[in-house]
Amino acid sequence: MADDLDALRDTVRAGRSALWANPAYLPAEDVQARQDLDRALADWRMLAPLLARVFPDLEATHGHIGSDLIPVPEGAFGPLPGHVLIKGDHALPVAGSIKARGGIFEVFMCAVTQSRAAGLLGPDDPVTKLAETRDFFAQRTIAVGSTGNLGLSVGIAARALGYRCIVHMSHDAKAWKFERLRKLGVEVVLHTADYTAAVAAAREATDADPDGYFVDDESSELLFRGYSAAAAELAIQLDAMGIAVTPDKPLCLYLPCGIGGAPGGIAYGARAIFGAAAHSFFVEPQQSASALCQMAFDAPSVHDLGLSNRTEADGMAVATLSPLVHARMRQRLAGVCTVGDADMLRWVACGAAQGLRFEPSATAGFAGPLHLVTSGAGAAFRARHLQGVAPEDITHIVWATGGRFVPDTAHAAFLASAAALPEAFDLPQKISQ
Repeated sequence: MADDLDALRDTVRAGRSALWANPAYLPAEDVQARQDLDRALADWRMLAPLLARVFPDLEATHGHIGSDLIPVPEGAFGPLPGHVLIKGDHALPVAGSIKARGGIFEVFMCAVTQSRAAGLLGPDDPVTKLAETRDFFAQRTIAVGSTGNLGLSVGIAARALGYRCIVHMSHDAKAWKFERLRKLGVEVVLHTADYTAAVAAAREATDADPDGYFVDDESSELLFRGYSAAAAELAIQLDAMGIAVTPDKPLCLYLPCGIGGAPGGIAYGARAIFGAAAHSFFVEPQQSASALCQMAFDAPSVHDLGLSNRTEADGMAVATLSPLVHARMRQRLAGVCTVGDADMLRWVACGAAQGLRFEPSATAGFAGPLHLVTSGAGAAFRARHLQGVAPEDITHIVWATGGRFVPDTAHAAFLASAAALPEAFDLPQKISQ
């Protein structure tokens, strides 16, 4: 085991793709996760009429925020093994990324709580009453620290209700994201430091504001709960496609990871629904492998392993893992794998050829099936947890996370960068374990 970790550490430090299979992972039925998911689903149902009222995009779905489950044509995304589907959260309505599932949920739950505490929303009042209390929310501030997509989600949600909103953005945030926020009337504070520093600054500033509310991406139970409900949507879609999920026909989810709230919440929800038949992996950029560093090596930051935290996948340019996610995932996460920027850009181009608009961070999950099927660490995981399961009986879910709002010029730049790369993917040829 020590020799394996030493070899993994060398691979990570060298900036090569790696897969870490979590030795503490225990696939099982999870009563606590099921109870928490039921609460999340009840909260979403409560919010739905208000969401449909304030967001025209959600009128037709009666307030439900959802995405398609998309089959992957053979060869369309390179040499992917087996049965692969894309969960299309890159195209989620309202916020255009997976953060719609968390940021909008927390802002609207905050609004309900504040309104009830102030006596504006009685126990028998329809939640849609909050669409008419903008003056109340205008006296209050919601703040968040972000690399981009969570800031967009929180800003859109807060301004829809009338809140003053302040988004603290790290130096690696894309210019088009903070410009979009400013057009919505959100106050954007740009930092020369990274995500962790932006969050710390946002937290400190909000603590000094008696009417401020801080959306804490590092430790928010509400964000985590909002994301978890996506697993229930996935279960309905799989059933509609006639795809069974059992220990003999397992589900493997590959979830792009930054601070960890979104992938952690989805993994938690999947475990609640599918129990031991679902196996969730986080996927991270090679230079921003915060979950891998923390969970495999107890390294608080990617910088402790000599990584730069620089990546084209700005949504995942995070040096540390959420303590909340670390605690919840200790025995619930199957593993973590890393991927290079070049392959993410190649998959952006593959998506464009299929009519799918991705940003690089949205494509990281495509590395997951390759790691699981072609690497030595993947073989060891399958021998331990998927023994007797034929490769063709595994359903692989690549969770795409952002791209709908990427401007044409930015998307064209991604495609130009991809076109300048060699055609061959780095994976699986360069998996070293």
